[in-house]
Amino acid sequence: MTDTVNILAIGDIVGGPGRDLLKRRLPELIAEYSADFTIANGENASGGRYITPENAIEILSYGVDLITTGNHIWQNKKIVEILDIEPRIIRPANYPDGVPGYGYYIKRVNDISICTINLIGRVNLVTVDCPFKKFDAIYDEIKDKAAIIIVDFHAETTSEKRAFGWYADGRASCVFGTHTHVQTADEEILPGGTGYITDIGMTGPFNSVIGMDKERSIQNFLSRTNIRFDVASGDERLNGIVLRIDKNGKTKNITRIAK
Repeated sequence: MTDTVNILAIGDIVGGPGRDLLKRRLPELIAEYSADFTIANGENASGGRYITPENAIEILSYGVDLITTGNHIWQNKKIVEILDIEPRIIRPANYPDGVPGYGYYIKRVNDISICTINLIGRVNLVTVDCPFKKFDAIYDEIKDKAAIIIVDFHAETTSEKRAFGWYADGRASCVFGTHTHVQTADEEILPGGTGYITDIGMTGPFNSVIGMDKERSIQNFLSRTNIRFDVASGDERLNGIVLRIDKNGKTKNITRIAK
């Protein structure tokens, strides 16, 4: 049994440019960081607005072990067709009971079980169950089944993300934020051994407004009308983090990736 696991987490993939960049860069990143397990947030992978079953399977074929999502998960109805049969695509666990899909995923890597939980925040987002209480329930269910617990906390505000990080400290191995598409420089290891970062960023075109065509985005703010957003192009970059976590579930190192 090895003493540590290296986990690579990729920031929100935006549209075709993000998928193409992931395809080109992922093999070298896995090799460079000796990644044992790779997570990618894919909720914007199709047209910047949702994820289709075809694009989800495409992303998994590149070497991603698990796709997490967020508030856009239901915006393409076809994704519902595979959420119950493909456990490697998870949706936020704190959507109400009875919705399709799974909210967490457990995989054994190097004789260590890793549980990845997807949660969504409630501030300026959607009306869902409490992510804090949902984490408690899942933690009680899986704490004896998984040594490492990773949380993708998909949320709008820094305050909610940081509050959750402190709440989960000592229980989660890492809490990383997604959704806002801008990588933050506040990576740290909390006193209980939980790695934390407010947002791991975006994978896609940076010649943009959070991945979308900047001229259309500007026009939307100027006119306040229903402007259609399109994925931008140019200056493609990949954001994420690499975690080194020991067999006791404590983060030993957290490193930002911006390439």
